[in-house]
Amino acid sequence: MYVHELNDWPRFHWSTEKLAEPLASVRHQQGRLIGHMEALGFNLQQEAVLQTLTTDVLKSSEIEGEKLDAEQVRSSIARRLGMDIGALKPTDRNVEGVVEMMLDATRHYDQPLTDERLFAWHASLFPTGHSGMTKIRTGAWRDDGKGPMQVVSGPMGKEHVHFEAPKADRLAGEMPPFLDWFEGKDPIDPVLKAGLAHLWFVTIHPFDDGNGRIARAIADMALARSENSPQRFYSMSAQIRQERKAYYDILGATQKGTMDITPWMEWFLGCLGRAIDGAQVTLSSVLGKARFWERIRDAQLNDRQQLVINRLLHGFEGKLTTSKYAKLAKCSQDTAHRDILALLDHGVLARNPEGGRSTSYSLAPMQ
Repeated sequence: MYVHELNDWPRFHWSTEKLAEPLASVRHQQGRLIGHMEALGFNLQQEAVLQTLTTDVLKSSEIEGEKLDAEQVRSSIARRLGMDIGALKPTDRNVEGVVEMMLDATRHYDQPLTDERLFAWHASLFPTGHSGMTKIRTGAWRDDGKGPMQVVSGPMGKEHVHFEAPKADRLAGEMPPFLDWFEGKDPIDPVLKAGLAHLWFVTIHPFDDGNGRIARAIADMALARSENSPQRFYSMSAQIRQERKAYYDILGATQKGTMDITPWMEWFLGCLGRAIDGAQVTLSSVLGKARFWERIRDAQLNDRQQLVINRLLHGFEGKLTTSKYAKLAKCSQDTAHRDILALLDHGVLARNPEGGRSTSYSLAPMQ
């Protein structure tokens, strides 16, 4: 029996005593992180937000087994934030859709969550009306036309059912109470509200697909409300991706448990605390980039050189070679070679130990 089949569904409850300490700790972490980020100044704050949102979109999709192009995601977010990051990469419709949803949830966190808004998010996630090769209902609750909504794993014929959602004919009665509660003046702490909203929504599972991503967007929206700020400096989705097995284990146990969801809330608060700790990596990266640009401020760099350096700073895969430089900067091999020689002279790049046809380059280490 699933929790949504219990007589007291959806009257969730938990041990306030058990959650008091982890909640206070997470609230303290939030305050410290926001204080650190506010001390950076506007430009570095924007860079931190760009990096965080890029990671959030990528990892939320990865949890569902979908790998997006990181540069497309970064370009899409930068464009919407009005940031100049050099040459922007053209983006696919599915990337634009995920970015639209995540930014709407966090930048407009103070706007009401309604069924129309959820429908718009869902339509953005699936702009072609398909999930992979399968046609799905978009911008509408599921109708179970192809059978009950189940979360399954395993090969065809040997599927293991992890969870079965409420029947579609219950959705008209399930979603209004959820949305009323989310927008209501319940005295619950907004961070706890984020944890419960995630669980409640993903248990109702109202769409044909995309429920996990939308649940995480709703949680992010509640967390933005808890901080009264659209600025995102940590990624809950990235942490969930890192703890994916534990996430599915606790989610599955909770959905087959009782209305006492204390273990789920404890896990959610712990995961959130670890996500906030992980933001220190973003902070260090942003500060490292700022120091790098300060170190080379006197070098006269052309647009191609700035573009390639930015790519190296933002996690370039593999080693930089003359041919890769030419491809990135959309120039000839000769031009790429001249640019690289100039960057070596300025001390911006360093030649890697391998020589000959394997010659490659890296950013010069900070002195």
